[in-house]
Amino acid sequence: MKPLLAAFRFLTILPLGRRPERSEDLAGSVLFFPPVGLFIGIVALIVDSVALAALPSLPAAACTVLVLIALSGGLHMDGLADTADGFGSARPRERVLEIMRDSRIGTMGVVAVVSAILLKVVFLDAVPLSLRIQAVILMPVAGRSALVWSMAWLPYARSEGGLATAFHRKVSSVHALWALVFLLACGAGMGGWPGVAAAAMVLAVISGWLVICRRKIGGFTGDTLGASCEIAEIVPVIVLALWPSLGI
Repeated sequence: MKPLLAAFRFLTILPLGRRPERSEDLAGSVLFFPPVGLFIGIVALIVDSVALAALPSLPAAACTVLVLIALSGGLHMDGLADTADGFGSARPRERVLEIMRDSRIGTMGVVAVVSAILLKVVFLDAVPLSLRIQAVILMPVAGRSALVWSMAWLPYARSEGGLATAFHRKVSSVHALWALVFLLACGAGMGGWPGVAAAAMVLAVISGWLVICRRKIGGFTGDTLGASCEIAEIVPVIVLALWPSLGI
């Protein structure tokens, strides 16, 4: 029970008490990251359904995306911004890590955040109504699955410890496989072949992104985890928006 609560406290703004401090609870909570993503998706789906009943598709999509961001307290967007500033600096590894640690947001960070929001809103609006439920559900599940993959497949990039090390300590390929199975199950259960295709594309894109992280900084940090989550959330809406044009 403690690891489950720890996952909710860390990944959402739900008033469930203070964020966990014990490393054992943090490490055990990784198993529940994808299910927490599903919970976030269900909440977002309720908001999206209400918004669609009162608004045109585009503003309804904007409301849904803002709710997805708000439910996590903007945690992952912050990581995306810091990662964009660091990776976009074209500096040596150590300097990139220093830039990512800086709490101030730079030009590349602003561009990354604005681009991520726009891509989600525009492509969610473009998703056919018959696939919109799948898109809203898969976005947060994909994002939280990507967190697990990042920690399972990459070493921690900083020499000094950080919050991410508490999660990383006990994450294994078993956790990564569980996250993949959970994502594929959600994709198949919610959307059939379009959902499975979206889940598979998430895996492919994040695998490529993790290669970039390894080359740039030698692993992952808390910031690149946030970036992984945001990138993974964008992929399903793009795939499902383009699905009808594939003629499958």
